[in-house]
Amino acid sequence: MSTIAAISTAQGEGGIGVIRISGSRSAEIADRVFHSISGKKLRELEGYRALFGHIVNNGEIIDEAVALRFKAPHSFTGEDVVELSCHGGVYLTREVLSAVLSAGASLAEPGEFTKRAYLNGKLDLTEAEAVMDLISAKSRSSARAAMYVKEGTLFKKAQAVKDSLLTTAAHLSAWADYPEEDIPEVSTGAVQSAVADSLDTLEALLATYDMGQAVKEGIDTVLVGRPNAGKSTLMNLLSGRERSIVTAIEGTTRDVIEDTVIVGNVILRLSDTAGIRETDNEIEKIGVDKTLQKLTGAGLVIAVFDCSVPLSDEDIFILEKIKDLPCVAVINKTDLEPQLDTDYITERIQNCVFVSAKNDENTDELRRLIEKLAGTNDFDPSAGIIANERQRTAVQSAVKTLKEAKTALDLGFTMDAVTVSISEAIDHLMELTGEKAGEEIVDRVFHNFCVGK
Repeated sequence: MSTIAAISTAQGEGGIGVIRISGSRSAEIADRVFHSISGKKLRELEGYRALFGHIVNNGEIIDEAVALRFKAPHSFTGEDVVELSCHGGVYLTREVLSAVLSAGASLAEPGEFTKRAYLNGKLDLTEAEAVMDLISAKSRSSARAAMYVKEGTLFKKAQAVKDSLLTTAAHLSAWADYPEEDIPEVSTGAVQSAVADSLDTLEALLATYDMGQAVKEGIDTVLVGRPNAGKSTLMNLLSGRERSIVTAIEGTTRDVIEDTVIVGNVILRLSDTAGIRETDNEIEKIGVDKTLQKLTGAGLVIAVFDCSVPLSDEDIFILEKIKDLPCVAVINKTDLEPQLDTDYITERIQNCVFVSAKNDENTDELRRLIEKLAGTNDFDPSAGIIANERQRTAVQSAVKTLKEAKTALDLGFTMDAVTVSISEAIDHLMELTGEKAGEEIVDRVFHNFCVGK
């Protein structure tokens, strides 16, 4: 393959910028632009050695740099690699990259370094996808989950199921194809056991998808309530900063205010909405309409009720609107004299919590309930998760064909029919790990990567 190069650090001002070169000519090309102080050439170095010197283009010194050499196959891509570390900054890193490209390298495509690592057997496809998840992680939980997948947890689970099914399929095929050989007959019970165990593992894996999305991508969450119930105070508390304007005047929030916050191990794409009430103010009416629209697409609703005032028609209207949605009822302002009919709310909403957002009281219980509704209260990143739709589709297809195998066994079909279904399940698992993924699938995976990774 050609020798490729790209800037591997973020574009912007920084202490350091790295230009990565990968391919059989990486040291040769780097030597054309990098002149070490010692006079040594990069192509003369052993792997994992560094030189200090200058980047030179057309006889002009561009910058100081450290050049680090990796030798195949002991590099990220599995190829010979040189990394040039210069001072950070948009201008300097682009100038160094331009010099490297002029010296004979080709500009890397998005994700091409990781794609080469996959093609050279350094990563399977799930591990390669985890690299991008690690880069884009927005929380500690999502970063840990991506790291464990990067370390092979998902691959190992898929491999264990695949190996079990391969052993069963191979025994079935050998027994059917070579009747003259002294091969023991495969019992129906043994095949049923192998299929059932594989189904249990894969269905448990499928159950991690929604949890993984909550941890990785977040949940569209709407804060709803009557005016002055304390929605904006709660928004600011969860955000850790003054995101919404808080006053004692009803109707202060008239538009949807959005922020991304981390609550426990869940990312919430949080929307603070206008208080729901009848109003003659045209601007406030628009805000109320937007609130109702937001509710229709919410993955989670946090409904806030004011403990210090009696239950109102607006409160009852909100309870009716959210009764079929995943929601938490927050009985707020517990620091004030209670007047609210809380029994009316707790009888209709299963998940209720009493808090004082102003004084940050009992908000830990709110976080626990949010994790419970998101399904992440027992989240174990080390167990491995399905991280994206491609992975889920592959596992779903494997489950479907194994269920067909189970049905064939239950109905007493011939073992040939069972073997066909088991073999299809194996193919789907190999698509998951990339052992049998088509070029179109591989290209689609790496197309979403950033350039330089």
